[in-house]
Amino acid sequence: MLRIETTLVKKSTSQEQITIQSEKILREYDLCVNCLDRLSSNKHRIRSDKIGKKIRKKSTKCYICKDMFSNIQEHINKMLEISADYQFLTFHTGAILRSSYIDRDDSIRSKFQLKGTNSIKTELTRQINKRFEKKTKKKIDYQNPDITFTINFKNDSYEIRSKPIYLFGRYTKNIRDFPQKQKSCENCNGKGCVSCDQHGILNFDSVEGKISEYVFQKFGAKQAKITWIGGEDKQSLVLGKGRPFFVKLVNPKKRKIKPAKKINLEQILIFNLKIIEQIPKEPIQFKSKIGIQIVTDDKVNSSILKNLKLIKNSSIIVHEKLGRESKKIVYKLSYKKISSNSFRLDLTVDGGLPIKRFVEGNSVSPNVSQILDLQCKCKEFDFYDIEI
Repeated sequence: MLRIETTLVKKSTSQEQITIQSEKILREYDLCVNCLDRLSSNKHRIRSDKIGKKIRKKSTKCYICKDMFSNIQEHINKMLEISADYQFLTFHTGAILRSSYIDRDDSIRSKFQLKGTNSIKTELTRQINKRFEKKTKKKIDYQNPDITFTINFKNDSYEIRSKPIYLFGRYTKNIRDFPQKQKSCENCNGKGCVSCDQHGILNFDSVEGKISEYVFQKFGAKQAKITWIGGEDKQSLVLGKGRPFFVKLVNPKKRKIKPAKKINLEQILIFNLKIIEQIPKEPIQFKSKIGIQIVTDDKVNSSILKNLKLIKNSSIIVHEKLGRESKKIVYKLSYKKISSNSFRLDLTVDGGLPIKRFVEGNSVSPNVSQILDLQCKCKEFDFYDIEI
């Protein structure tokens, strides 16, 4: 019994202190119930409306928030409208306020030495989050929400951004004269504008374009950032299991999509496209199985071609810009003479070897032209497999 009575006394004392503090603030400032409860740490909601009726002038707006808390339902309605096409389970809301609101709030908290109270911005977003959560049955997530609302109270504008989706898949390319990468929109240099419908690209006539066009339609995304596992010439074929690639989807609307195992996009085929947690941050090591068609200025005989065996299991040094170098290992190698001045070279090599430079001798050593002591030219090269 004593313990219960002590608790009641403490609660009563706490309520009295809050009431005294509230009356003290209201004698100098007209505040709404929300701001009064917030500043007086009124967790028990001690009938602040009754305290306010005694002191506050009904004709005036709240000194701090100008009664913005009374318009929360309007913001909820707008959030429901702009999120109607989005699939999401979690959300969070941010706010942009005029500095004058924050200044008035800070001024009162400093004047009355109010500690441990929510700022006006924190309280506003807290109430909006709670109301939206109750209305939609979605969950508030402060760390990594599916979608984030930003309400700009300066100009009454609303923004919605969804968490990126990451994809992994492989593609094969069975036609020549089809580039891997798409040119950026010249108007915005790939950033996204009205001309390119915020995509960053205008056309879809490349591997990148075809993949982007598909994910735009399927996931409702605006931009697709593709990370390639190696690259190829626009004349090259990509065969076998295909070239691996990663995609970061920017601001997708759909999140519950399960693509088909095989996607036919005419010029390319996509296999096993799936949603993953994240794109690896470290560079991915891979090997490429490549077939190269080579022509020479002079006649080449079989005895000279034997010198190509020297490349097997040896290091190829690639001289990069700014004095940098990289090392590539040739694991397998075979060759076949086709005509008096042409031959085929098949090799399995570390990914990233610049094939044309390797054949023709531009800042790569040793190279095919150097080993054969003949000026060689890469006619075309195809990828038969890429292993990661």
